[in-house]
Amino acid sequence: MSARVTAIVLNWCKEADTAACLESLGASRYEPLDVLLVDNGSPDGSGDRLHERFPSVDYLQNGANLGYAGGNNRGIERALSAGADYLLILNNDTVVDADCIAKLVRASESASAPVVAPLISYFDEPDRVWYGGGGFSRLRALGTHRFENKLVDRAQTRSATSFVCGCCFLIRADVIRRVGGFDESFFAYVEDVELSLRLNEGGVSMLYEPAARVLHRVGRHDVGSPFQIRQRDRNRRRLVRLHYDAISRLGFALWFYPTRFVHLLRYSAQRDWSRARAIVDGAVGPLDAR
Repeated sequence: MSARVTAIVLNWCKEADTAACLESLGASRYEPLDVLLVDNGSPDGSGDRLHERFPSVDYLQNGANLGYAGGNNRGIERALSAGADYLLILNNDTVVDADCIAKLVRASESASAPVVAPLISYFDEPDRVWYGGGGFSRLRALGTHRFENKLVDRAQTRSATSFVCGCCFLIRADVIRRVGGFDESFFAYVEDVELSLRLNEGGVSMLYEPAARVLHRVGRHDVGSPFQIRQRDRNRRRLVRLHYDAISRLGFALWFYPTRFVHLLRYSAQRDWSRARAIVDGAVGPLDAR
């Protein structure tokens, strides 16, 4: 395989995780691989320290927190201008198997699928699936993870997918030029769902390749931070505004607002006022707020 891949790793104040991710990319057995470290103006100086620690890795300092969407888009622009054939969008809290990239490229070329996602497992439970392909819940305006929390053996069949998780996916350069990168109005969370919808609407074939493996530092029972709750819910509303017709908007509203009220009651009963406020802000707050 001679296709040149650029792996884009976005850092914001997670130096140890990012270093481990870069080390795993350095051990990749895929040869025509470039790695681009993008820093979103980390206030702790971690971006510049990582640049010093990994001098052979291309480095882009954004100088400000542009969010997951904006930060990755600056990296995408840099990689495209440098002539990449494929882009690997990769969370900095991941570790990739040495053969992961080669298997993603091989799957893309053998199946004529311009977008390919790997099997993503929990870092602390590598035999348990976090993402094994996915779909889209129109009612919830969210991407869904197939085989989530199942044993890896349950998720070993290559298959089409309609949702690729922003944690890790490979995309052909010509496709992202045509469809565009992440919608920066989303800042963080649900931006991968919105991109997946545009890929589907553009007739782009997307594939799940379980032979390619990635570990993700995420807990099975993690509770979203107030920022995550607020952003996720605002961006679901944003997604609905961009992509739904009137009937679908009504269906979403009939599900979304009653369930937000239940969450509000639950957090209030627990006296978790920061998450209770996040539920309110996410459900009715202005979409242009952070």
